[in-house]
Amino acid sequence: MKMTLLFIYFMMTALLSAETVFAEPKPSFDSPRQVLFSISGGSDEEIHHVLSTANNVLKFYGPENVKMRIVAYYQGIRGLLKKEKDIAVRVDALMQYDVEFVACGNTMRTKKIDKSELVEGSEIVTAGIVEIIERVKEGWVYIKL
Repeated sequence: MKMTLLFIYFMMTALLSAETVFAEPKPSFDSPRQVLFSISGGSDEEIHHVLSTANNVLKFYGPENVKMRIVAYYQGIRGLLKKEKDIAVRVDALMQYDVEFVACGNTMRTKKIDKSELVEGSEIVTAGIVEIIERVKEGWVYIKL
């Protein structure tokens, strides 16, 4: 019985400290992970969750080993508005690590948002959902939170 408990203890310890095993090719400057996030919900919690998760991915892999795009559409377009100061600061900080932010032109047109209202450096595409489809088709990993 004592030996069984000791074995279980060591197995649990090993599981808790296991390292992530990288798939081949391992992430590198020449072969970065291509990660695509979307923001479709407009609440502070939803937007900050995506930005925090993106930041965690950058920290884990290192910004030089990741190519990242975040597509904002529907209510999530709020995440790219300059007037949302606390969010805009985080978006700008991620842009410093070459994270690309993409706004849905259809959403902007529907909500009557002018490009001057977006955080500087945001890219505008015709349709956010089509941007997601095309990046996935190119092999990007799509993370929908």
